[in-house]
Amino acid sequence: MRWSPARSAAVLLGLVLCCLSAPAAAETLLRDAVPSVEASAQARAWVDARGDATVAQVHRGAGTLFQSPPPGAVHRLSTEGALWLHLRLRRGPAERQDWVLRLPMSVLDKVTVHQQDGSGWRAESAGDTLAVDRWPVRGRYPVFRLDLPPGEARDVYVRIQHSTPTQFPIELVTGTHHTESVQLDYLGLGAALGALLLLIASCLATGWVYRDRAFAWYAAYAALTSLAMSAYTGIASQFLWPGFGLLQDAPTNMLACIAVGAAVLFVRKTLGLRRRLPTLDRLCLVLGAAAPAAALLALVVGKTAFYAAMGAYVCVASCTTLLMSAMAWRRGDTVAPWVFAAQFPLVAAVVLTVTRNLGWVDLPFVPQYLVILALGIEVPLLLVALFMRSRDRHSAEVREQALSTHDALTGLLAPHLFQDRLSQVVTRFRRDQQNAAVMFIDLVNHARIREIYGSAVAEQSLLRSVIKLRRLLRDVDTVARVGEARFAVVLEGAIARSSVTDRATRLIAAGLMPLPGLKPDVTLHFHVAALLLSDRPMEADGIQAALSDQLARMSRRTRRPIRFIEKELPPAAADEPDSQFPNDDEGVPERGLAPAP
Repeated sequence: MRWSPARSAAVLLGLVLCCLSAPAAAETLLRDAVPSVEASAQARAWVDARGDATVAQVHRGAGTLFQSPPPGAVHRLSTEGALWLHLRLRRGPAERQDWVLRLPMSVLDKVTVHQQDGSGWRAESAGDTLAVDRWPVRGRYPVFRLDLPPGEARDVYVRIQHSTPTQFPIELVTGTHHTESVQLDYLGLGAALGALLLLIASCLATGWVYRDRAFAWYAAYAALTSLAMSAYTGIASQFLWPGFGLLQDAPTNMLACIAVGAAVLFVRKTLGLRRRLPTLDRLCLVLGAAAPAAALLALVVGKTAFYAAMGAYVCVASCTTLLMSAMAWRRGDTVAPWVFAAQFPLVAAVVLTVTRNLGWVDLPFVPQYLVILALGIEVPLLLVALFMRSRDRHSAEVREQALSTHDALTGLLAPHLFQDRLSQVVTRFRRDQQNAAVMFIDLVNHARIREIYGSAVAEQSLLRSVIKLRRLLRDVDTVARVGEARFAVVLEGAIARSSVTDRATRLIAAGLMPLPGLKPDVTLHFHVAALLLSDRPMEADGIQAALSDQLARMSRRTRRPIRFIEKELPPAAADEPDSQFPNDDEGVPERGLAPAP
């Protein structure tokens, strides 16, 4: 049979058309013995710049449209564009496992998988721009069941839409292997989230017990961080808002902005930069307050502009937290090294992820779990920093409280606390008849010591007085400083004047004894006024007034330095002047107080 030129041209044209219509992708044989196949390297890719191609058109031009992408290719898609991937799959005739195609990327905008069936092409879509309830398989990331009859080759087309440059991992796995890997993923994520929730609960309990709002701030920060991490990993969209798709993928990025702002405010609060670095403190306050505004930009601007603004804010705010912890560390803050160690891995992971996803820098693929690992390091280290700062703050509060309840020089009780103790003693005496004695003790030569030797020696004389007084009293006795050179003592259980007189006599004698090696040689002169509650039951205010009046009536050189408040004070005895003692030592210089030559 002879071939005419026209017939030869027709046959040649038919062969060309057949070649153009035939899929060019190599078959991928799926076997149960290899339960996981990395399909990114086997898929052929084509970018639909306008994003209007149908699967039928793509299938007809598969032989010329699709090309093998270079290993590790980063795809940069326009807002309207789409990436098409072509896979030709064959399941072995004797294989029993069902297979799924998955894209383990929870922040993927939208992916549609087209498979052949008896009536044509069947399309299924998933991605974080769709509510999880509309996915073919609910999960953290898109998963599609493959319809592969044994021994028959099928074409599968994957259409991907994504706003930021990235790599798209595609895996072909058996159903059993997918279930096992999902269980392991949830085990790790559940442990991390469970630890965060336990940490939040313990911080709230600690803040409630110690009335420390810093722990409440940390709990709020950890809660926001946990929520942002849940959204980033797909946990939140799967379990918290599976039917919510109004804002598409905006909640993930909005929560990221708010979590970063909360981190800035918490680190600022922990480091306490207001006094040491006021300029940086104001910058951190502005950055923290700007977090809600940056998050709300998703509602008023386009996705591309929002991603750029969000990326800039996250990078600047994260680097600022690292900067202020480094500056505080340089200035000697003991908490700052812990804050720096906590922030450094998280800031590095966040900046790498954001800049890589936005295509600002050309970096290798950054794993999604890098941020989660950094959070696992950051959260407990920040808690350590918080405990250290809380310990320092509580120590300062204890010291401040001690200054308000105790005398700063002598360490004795303050007058208002002595008033409370005395009121309690009076109440017990009236209720249970538990007797007690109250003493007021004056260091009568304190003014002359200050006049001659100065304030330092005068304060030293007060401290010596406290030491001598402590040696004569029990631990249960109450001692307070109620005046410049006046001390008050409550002797609980004292039933006789003799025990009070004995202590007062030994105190006066100890004050008159010179201290070996003391320069200058200063003796201490004491006057004591005392009252037994059984002799003269009075209110606390009346007791203090009566003892103060008794001391005021005593001459500085009296020979009766110990006096009691009687049951009934006769007017003559009460007003008896010390001048009735004709041999009193008026005009004789006190020992140890003679002016130096």
